Amino acid sequence: MSWQGFKKSMNRAGTTLLQKTGQIERTVDQDFASEEAKFKVFEKECSILQKDGKSYLDSMRAMSSAQLHLAETIDTFYSASDRTSESAMAAHAYKRSAEELDAGIGRELDAPYRTTILDPLGKMNSYFPTINEHISKRNKKLLDYDAVRSKVRKLTEKPSEDPTKLPKAQQELDEAKEVFDLLNDQLVREIPILLEQRVPYFDPSFEAMIRMQCKFAEEGYEKLSGVQRYFDDSVRDDYAAGQLDAQVENVLQEMRELSICGAA
Repeated sequence: MSWQGFKKSMNRAGTTLLQKTGQIERTVDQDFASEEAKFKVFEKECSILQKDGKSYLDSMRAMSSAQLHLAETIDTFYSASDRTSESAMAAHAYKRSAEELDAGIGRELDAPYRTTILDPLGKMNSYFPTINEHISKRNKKLLDYDAVRSKVRKLTEKPSEDPTKLPKAQQELDEAKEVFDLLNDQLVREIPILLEQRVPYFDPSFEAMIRMQCKFAEEGYEKLSGVQRYFDDSVRDDYAAGQLDAQVENVLQEMRELSICGAA
């Protein structure tokens, strides 16, 4: 930082302190304050959306990978006893379906999801640092304006023996106000435009996300439905009636009766 920049920073820090103690009046622009508050909410929501969007894709990968590992283990378990049984064939069919679904994550979800959802979110979030820089600059210029405005007021209330001080201070005030108004008006004018564009900007991403989820779910249902043909039609009814729970409990009881299991 240059000496001039350091000097400005110190002057602004002093102005801020004097404003907090009520010695310098602080200019409040309600229009800007309202738009800045809306922008901050939008910025926070976009940041959360980007984080959750990435988490969703990571979760889908993890789920698919876990399903594949589960299917491989089940296939190994059943195939070790009798490869020709209906249960073994069902386990093998489940493994094939899990493999196809896992491959489909990369082919039909991963790349398209990045292109249509994560990339637009990243681009939107990349604008925020620049906007915040403009807001920060606007706030600094406001401090400069308030400082010189206070200076003019004091010289007006208590004139200096040097008659050139007040005109000079007034000129500084006019210049400071012009710079501040330029930045302030730009932000008050353009922030609402940015916020109004958020829905049409995210519309294609939202639609793409729904379509991808729907397609992936449909393919999962189609592939796993093929595994169901290995099971008796009564299995679902037995489960609904609680009969499968009873069957499991009977097997567990037989296991408990084994001496190696004890009485647990």
